[in-house]
Amino acid sequence: MAQLKVLIVGGGIAGPALAHWLSKLDCNMTIVERAPDLRASGQQIDLRGEGVAVMRRMGIESAVRARVVQEEGTEFVDKNGRRQAYFEANKTGQGRQSLTSEFEIMRGDLVRILYDLTKDKCTYIFGNSVEDLEQTGNGVHVKFSDGREDDFDLVVGADGQSSRTRRKAWGPDAKDPFKFLQLFLAYFTVPKCKQDNMTAKIYNLPGRRAIATRVDNPRTMQVYLGYLEKGGHAMEDALRSGDVKKQKQLWADMYKDAGWETPRLIDAMLNSPEANDFYFQKIGQVKMDKWSRGRVVLVGDAGYTPSPLTGKGTSLGLIGAYVLGGELARHLENSKETGQAVDAALESYENVLRPCVEKAQELFRGVPAIAYPETEWGVWFLQLVVKVFSTLRIVKLIERFSSDSFAGDWKLPDYPELK
Repeated sequence: MAQLKVLIVGGGIAGPALAHWLSKLDCNMTIVERAPDLRASGQQIDLRGEGVAVMRRMGIESAVRARVVQEEGTEFVDKNGRRQAYFEANKTGQGRQSLTSEFEIMRGDLVRILYDLTKDKCTYIFGNSVEDLEQTGNGVHVKFSDGREDDFDLVVGADGQSSRTRRKAWGPDAKDPFKFLQLFLAYFTVPKCKQDNMTAKIYNLPGRRAIATRVDNPRTMQVYLGYLEKGGHAMEDALRSGDVKKQKQLWADMYKDAGWETPRLIDAMLNSPEANDFYFQKIGQVKMDKWSRGRVVLVGDAGYTPSPLTGKGTSLGLIGAYVLGGELARHLENSKETGQAVDAALESYENVLRPCVEKAQELFRGVPAIAYPETEWGVWFLQLVVKVFSTLRIVKLIERFSSDSFAGDWKLPDYPELK
């Protein structure tokens, strides 16, 4: 059988994870990344459920553990900084994980781990992107932004929830699969102060706003601002403008009357160099009827973003890469014709993974609105609920007597071909 030639678009997490699995086959792999170098930025992420199992099968658990964030738990605070509820991290390896996972890690650290795992197994091209895709019947003809052209048996879009690969392959007339949840989030880094400890903090305030902070190192702290917009388009306009200064000022104005640590956090956002990593996005889910079109297939957020609200995005990306790699391995081993094997593998990838994705994308009724109250009374009631859960240790009971699996009855497949 001819060697499979694969182009992976996106050098973040899902793309290199897929490259790891495909490196066990007879593949010629290229990963193209728009950024000029490894895009090892971003805030804190975690691994849960079946994502932990895939991480272990990849053989990177020791590398991940060496870089985990030592977060002790999560507390909810009021406008005076008083603790309303506390949920300790479950790091026992047993039962359901808490709000703080056993495997909390900075996105950049996981990206570096995956890059080191794959850099000698495939070709990385930075500072380049796909300008055009043309299905040829037995593959895809690709035109790159630097003027080069090449043919591939398979193109994999692993380039995030706003995937350019998806837009190019499905065409301008395709319905946008991104389902907006009316929520906007801003992420940035600020200098750490003495009172900032290794506990994540969440502060809800009226006007459908929330702030969260997390500490991952001795020098800086992560800040997350959230706003649930019901009516109006100020956030959308600022996002579309691409003007970071304008975006920061919009968030600053929105939080000017907030209590707790907000004044110093907003001042740092506006004035500290650490906050140059400011990032602002719409929160939603990508839901598609089909994750492949011809010989172009999507993996991770490009095809099935579950949203940060689920806490399952990184895990789902690793799971999707594993299943796609496994199905390609299985069908290529059992077929004498490469094209037929790839087509069968893409169909099987859909059938095997979709139940897991649908379960992972489920949101509790009322989410995200219940976490973003409109009134003072709503904030008081939310704090009362989390206080009851914390005081009565209801969450601990849930952790103890339930599984960390997030895919229901779905079981992670076993692919002997990848061993």
